[in-house]
Amino acid sequence: MKLTLRVWRQKNADAPGAMSTYEVDGISQDMSFLEMLDTLNEELILAGDDPVAFDHDCREGICGACSLVINGDAHGPERTTTCQLHMRAFDDGDTVDIEPWRASAFPVVKDLVVDRSSFDRIIQAGGYISAPTGTAPDAHATPVPKPDADFAFEHAECIGCGACVAACPNGSAMLFTSAKVNHLNVLPQGAPERETRVLDMVEQMDSEGFGGCTLTGECATACPKGIPLPSISAMNKEWLRATRKARR
Repeated sequence: MKLTLRVWRQKNADAPGAMSTYEVDGISQDMSFLEMLDTLNEELILAGDDPVAFDHDCREGICGACSLVINGDAHGPERTTTCQLHMRAFDDGDTVDIEPWRASAFPVVKDLVVDRSSFDRIIQAGGYISAPTGTAPDAHATPVPKPDADFAFEHAECIGCGACVAACPNGSAMLFTSAKVNHLNVLPQGAPERETRVLDMVEQMDSEGFGGCTLTGECATACPKGIPLPSISAMNKEWLRATRKARR
C-alpha cells in the first residue's frame, strides 16, 4: 500500500508543534501500525532527517506504552492497542493523521511521546496493599467469592495506556483511577486501605489536572482492555462510603 501520513512533530514541550506530511510506499497489510512507523523512520534516517519519536515497548498489547491518536481515535479504528493494530485496517491511498494524546495532564515530550507520569503518581497514592500475603499456598487460605474475583480480574486488566483520557472530551482519568481502585478494594487483601485508597487516589487524580467526568462513555469505548463504564459508578460508591466514614 501507499499511504500519506500526517504526523504531529514537536521538538520539545516548549516548542510549537505542527503536522508534517510524509509519503510511505510498499506497506504490507500484515504490518502492525508501529512497524509501519518503523519503516517511515528508516526512510527519514536514510534521508538524514530526524525520526519520529513515539512510545513502544512490548508490542504485544500488554505494557500500555504505545499511545497514538489515529484519525481522531485513540489507538485507531479498532478496539485494540496501537501495536496490535494492523495495516489491513487501512486502504491503499489513505491519508492517516497521527497525533499524541491530547490532555493537559499528559504534556508532550517530543513528537508523539507524552509524559504519563501522572498515572504513576495516582497509583503511588494508593495502589498498593500492606497486608502480608505470605507464600503462594498461603494466599489460598483466604477464600474470595468468584464474583469478587471476576470483578477484580476485570479491572486488573487495565494497562494504563491512557486511551481513556485521550478519548474523553474532558480529559478525565476516572476510568483509569476506578480500575486501580476497584481491583484492590473488592479483595480481602485490599481491605486495610479500602477507605484511604479511594480518597487518596481521587485526590491525587484531581491534583494532576485531569478533567471532571460527565459519563459521556468515550473512555470505555476506547479502552483496549474493555474496562466497563460502571467501574466509575463503583468507585463513586467507594468514595462516598469512605467520605461518610471519615466524617464519623
